[in-house]
This record gives sequence, structure tokens and C-alpha cells, in this order.
Amino acid sequence: MASVPELAPDSQIAPDSDRATSCTAQDVARGVSRLLWHAGIAPLTEVPLGNGRRADVVGLGSDGLITLVEIKVSLADLRGDAKWPEYLDYCDRYYWAVPPGFPLGDFDSEWFQPARAGLIIADRWDAAIVRPAAWVRLNAARRKAETLRFARRGAQRLLWLGDPGADEGLRLP
Repeated sequence: MASVPELAPDSQIAPDSDRATSCTAQDVARGVSRLLWHAGIAPLTEVPLGNGRRADVVGLGSDGLITLVEIKVSLADLRGDAKWPEYLDYCDRYYWAVPPGFPLGDFDSEWFQPARAGLIIADRWDAAIVRPAAWVRLNAARRKAETLRFARRGAQRLLWLGDPGADEGLRLP
């Protein structure tokens, strides 16, 4: 079995808190994507899942393990998100990602499952793990379905880059 890529906590690369005031979800997604890529995990953003939800960032490791990252840039959005547990059945590892300066206290509450969900601080240039996520393996059928969905979505995006009108309004399921 291939070794599981680890995203180790690393305070050395923590983003500069002076940049926090202007961080958008897209900025955080960029930093998270860079973190995943450097860990050997291929990231895609805005990925539809089999349950109809959309993940902010999904990463696929060379070993087939799936990492899902949900981004929050406002406390109101975090506290109002009652759907997030529905993502857990679509990944082997789940992280929250927030910009520097985001209040972290809620992530220690039982609702946010701190024993399962990891925590990433990210801006558009960098990201750092402040709490590792637990590995909870997907069943084989779900892994296959989500891996195929990931691959098809990536191929679709490459097609659009080379030929933006290629789909004529069609979207992959």
C-alpha cells in the first residue's frame, strides 16, 4: 500500500496576518491548493459531490485518498453552515480553511468535530496546518465514484481552457 501523504502542522509557513483583511474565499482556496500541491495532492476547486453539494477544494492523492477542504471567511457563514457534515461521507480527510486573523474558538466545539476535522490557515500565497485532520477511509464504491467525478471534472476544465465553447452549455453530472 502506498504511504499516506501527510499535511503536517507547520507554524513556519503561517501566512502573514497583515494580509488577512483582504482575504476572499478565492484567496484562501489558492493558498490551500498550493499547500495540497506541495504535499503531492492534486487539488480542484468548486467540485460538485455525489450528494449535490459543492466542495470548495477537493484533493486527490496518488494513493487515491481524497481530502476535502471547506472554506469560511466569515464567522456568520461558519455558524450558519448546518450542511457541512454531509461532506464527511465524500472524503478520507476533512479540513476547515480560514484566513489569518479568523476567530478559531468555534472549531473546538463539538459541532465542528475537532477530533475529525483539521484546520488550515491560508491566504492567497500560502497555507499552514494548525490542526491535522483524522483519516476516515471511504468505502470502495464511494471512492471509485468520487475519483471518477474528480477526473472527469478536471478533464472538463482542461477542455474549457483550450476550447471555451466546446460544451455548448452542457455540464458533467
